[in-house]
Amino acid sequence: MNQGLYEELVTKLINYKINELDKDTFQVKKIPIDKAEAAQILSQHIGKTIRHAFTLIKGEDVIETQIEIANKIILFLKEELKKEEFEDDLIETEGKILKAVFTKVDAHFNDLDLHLKEITPYTRLIHSELFTGGNSGITLESELRKEILSSDEIDLLVSFIKWKGIRILEKELKEFTERGGKLRVITTTYIGATDAKAVEFLSSLKNTEVKVSYNTGNERLHAKAYLFQRKTGFHTGYIGSSNFSRSALTDGLEWNLKITTKEVGHIIDKFKKTFEAYWQNSEFETFDKNKHSEKLVDALKQGKFSKEYTFTTTYFDITPFPYQKEILEKLEVERTVHNRYKNLLVAATGTGKTVISAFDYKTFRNNNKSSKLLFVAHRKEILQQAKATFQGVLKDNNFGDLWVDGIEPNSNEYVFASVQTLNNRLKDIKLTPEYYDFIIIDEVHHIKAKTYRPILNYFKPKILLGLTATPERMDGADILKDFCNRIAAEIRLPEALNQKLLSPFQYFGISDSIDLKNIGWANGKYIASELTSVYTKNDTRVGEIINSLNKYTIDIHDVCAIGFCVSIEHAIYMTEKFNLAKLNAKYLTSDNKKEREIIRNEFKNKEFNYLFVVDIFNEGVDIPEIDTVLFLRPTESLTIFLQQLGRGLRLADGKDCLTVLDFVGNSRPEYDFESKFRALIGKTSTSVQKEIEDDFPHLPLGCSIVLEKKTKETILENIRKATSLNVNQLITKIINFQHQTSLPLTLNNFIALNHISIETIYKKDSWSRLCQRAKVIDDFENTNEKQIYSAISNKWLSTNSTSYFNFILKIAKQGFHISINDFDENQKTMLLMLHYDVWQKHGLFESLEESIRTIGKNKILVKEIIEVLEILIDKVDFKEIDIELPYKQPLKVHARYTRDQILAAFRKSNFDKIYTSMEGVVENIELNTELLFINLIKSEENFSPTTMYDDYAISETLFHWQSQNSSRPDKGKGLSYINHQENDKKILLFVREKANDENGKTLGYVFIGEANFRETEGSKPMSIKWELNEPMPNYLWKESAKMSVG
Repeated sequence: MNQGLYEELVTKLINYKINELDKDTFQVKKIPIDKAEAAQILSQHIGKTIRHAFTLIKGEDVIETQIEIANKIILFLKEELKKEEFEDDLIETEGKILKAVFTKVDAHFNDLDLHLKEITPYTRLIHSELFTGGNSGITLESELRKEILSSDEIDLLVSFIKWKGIRILEKELKEFTERGGKLRVITTTYIGATDAKAVEFLSSLKNTEVKVSYNTGNERLHAKAYLFQRKTGFHTGYIGSSNFSRSALTDGLEWNLKITTKEVGHIIDKFKKTFEAYWQNSEFETFDKNKHSEKLVDALKQGKFSKEYTFTTTYFDITPFPYQKEILEKLEVERTVHNRYKNLLVAATGTGKTVISAFDYKTFRNNNKSSKLLFVAHRKEILQQAKATFQGVLKDNNFGDLWVDGIEPNSNEYVFASVQTLNNRLKDIKLTPEYYDFIIIDEVHHIKAKTYRPILNYFKPKILLGLTATPERMDGADILKDFCNRIAAEIRLPEALNQKLLSPFQYFGISDSIDLKNIGWANGKYIASELTSVYTKNDTRVGEIINSLNKYTIDIHDVCAIGFCVSIEHAIYMTEKFNLAKLNAKYLTSDNKKEREIIRNEFKNKEFNYLFVVDIFNEGVDIPEIDTVLFLRPTESLTIFLQQLGRGLRLADGKDCLTVLDFVGNSRPEYDFESKFRALIGKTSTSVQKEIEDDFPHLPLGCSIVLEKKTKETILENIRKATSLNVNQLITKIINFQHQTSLPLTLNNFIALNHISIETIYKKDSWSRLCQRAKVIDDFENTNEKQIYSAISNKWLSTNSTSYFNFILKIAKQGFHISINDFDENQKTMLLMLHYDVWQKHGLFESLEESIRTIGKNKILVKEIIEVLEILIDKVDFKEIDIELPYKQPLKVHARYTRDQILAAFRKSNFDKIYTSMEGVVENIELNTELLFINLIKSEENFSPTTMYDDYAISETLFHWQSQNSSRPDKGKGLSYINHQENDKKILLFVREKANDENGKTLGYVFIGEANFRETEGSKPMSIKWELNEPMPNYLWKESAKMSVG
């Protein structure tokens, strides 16, 4: 056997070859067949075996013999599986291929053979082909003519369309659309390459819809792909380098791959689904020649100069992106669920904090009679931009007045004021403290400054919203105290990068020769003086840093690099060493802050290339041109790490990405690498450890992380130690808690101080038992201990529902001492859910009341239940939505529940019997309701092209679901889905990311609500599109919208 990678089914022959190998010389890796992919893998193998067998048949009646054998195989399957449906698959003995079926009535042709010759693609409908341009073989243009004429629906996805490319296919496109063919086109105005005439022509065709992205500032769509769909199911697609231009379709050396349903059905399937998701995306706007021609021409002109296209507010309604909706929902939940009305929003500069604040204010304004607004910032430009943003979002060009630099407001109602002006006039102001309903403070990290304090102390708004990129300050000032001691919402880095609001990064983790294991550690960080001492006595390290710059940058004399140092001494040292090495460098610290503006301008103009700063004393260093960031010291605070990284992530002309060099030495075990990399990767269904081991397959668009070998080993070792906290280490941390803080020892205080998740605690034991083992509380009886620990660990940590948690919390505070008659129908159902959460089986108690009362027998654990539920409720950051059904049930839309809780809520489990079946579809005939349980990722592997795109969100209100394999649209279960509305049957969807989370715990299902049948395609299985009554929850959007843009 050749050595290398395989993905080969182990047959007898393969097994024999493996056994022949010398075990001392060769290493072999085999894995079990993935359940989700087994049918595909095994049927491919049988197909290959049969194909080979058929080539061995010789003689006059080859075809008859092959058909006879094929039919025997089909009859064998029928017998083996006891399924009559295989009878339909038997092959007729005459051995013919069906080529066409057309009506004779009102036919637009007379000669069928001639018509087939005109419309049948040269390369057939079942064979894939590679078109390479040049002068060999068939041209793409001639093949496209036939594809167009033989299709029923065409989808075109091209970054630009030229009139010269359209006119050579004009005749076919007209003929296709006039006989009822449906044409959909998606294109862009990127770099002004599209011809307005081409878009206008296409949109004027019958049965044709054109959508355009006006996002000229950054190229989002670069695909060139055509899909030709036929009612017969023989679809074909073309994917490659050809836009719709003359040269691309005729004489360019363009490469385009033709794909067919029969050969690579899953690729065609993904094409259709991705196109549909783009089509539903608001970035692509429907083009109407009568309304949008001026807008298109204008955008194409601007696109030629590669500038971001800025619309006047009359052109369009601004709607928030999904990631912005998620933040707006979090702000709403902070207020409506948690009663916190002073909210801090953290986001990197350039990611649209002001837009979000405008949407937030708009919601408040729509729901409140009085909505007086005060927006405070420290610079006139910020105030002008903010006012324009608010005018755009509110669609009111007269909204708001400026109060800055001598400009006086005409009215006090909606004011955009500078902090200096407001502070100077505060003592003369004729406004009561409660006058403003909604106050927004931009760059709120200045809040401790003398100018801001009086404003905050005077005004008492209904809502205070703080905006900042830098919530942690190096001077130790704590701005969280003014905002309920928490960050209400953050625009996460990956979301901003995927939206192309920030420059992509290339992050290099470089091995550092300095060993930090023996450096002192206090208050959650390395001792700065000790770091300074090792960093400023080491010329070798400076040489290593310069070598790395040489290796990873194009020209070390032509960069705009900022280096983060541990102290002023370190910054001065680095500057001196770089200048000695003929690299132009300066430092900016509190010692020379008077020169800040001069240094800033020189740096911006590349009069020197390296600026060394100390931590966040770089607030003034907001220079978009920074293209290289050097982390010359470990950054313990994740927030500060992101603030520093954010300095280089600003978009700037001529900057295609940010280079990040992070020098990683042997670190202390307390140092947290995991959260740093999680912040860079974003939310994935895999652990950070696996992402690092697999070299980061799930990074934001355009970004990369490269770790040098030694660095990778250091980081992985650190993460393994941190994530595999054993019981003894946890107990030691509990014992040491009193020496680190004066706070009382509670579960909440403990996990906050040690940066440990609640899940980590409950991997080991109950909190109370851990505390007893640490001898910080007395021993206690073990009544119900196993059951309550299991309920917390396996049920409640997989649940996320404010209403359900609050219900349990209320009765826990009564010691579970309940009387069943005090509860209404829904509450009794929640008691049943709780009963099965704790006891997990039926038949243990005479009554539900006895079951619930028994939970309260162990007072220590009741106290723990209360503590856990309060933590879980505090973490809820989404809004539950009521659902109206013809019967009562307690579940809320967008909340997450375990399967057992759902089955109890919908009366499949009752007090006498728990329902244990694990099928993906559960029907309650009495309620005339069907529950669909959906895993977005089915395969154990994280990427399985054959199952990955079965179930996903097409848009916020459209969900694609693949039925069970036996469902067909003409009878039985499949037909019942199509007719469910006529039969008043409720279809309810429950969705989870995958079966288990990264820690191996079973995930709960998110209730996404009621769905109505919209359309279906295919048979055994059926691909059904469900229309949701409520949009998908924001927090599940990224995982479920697998085809979405950005």
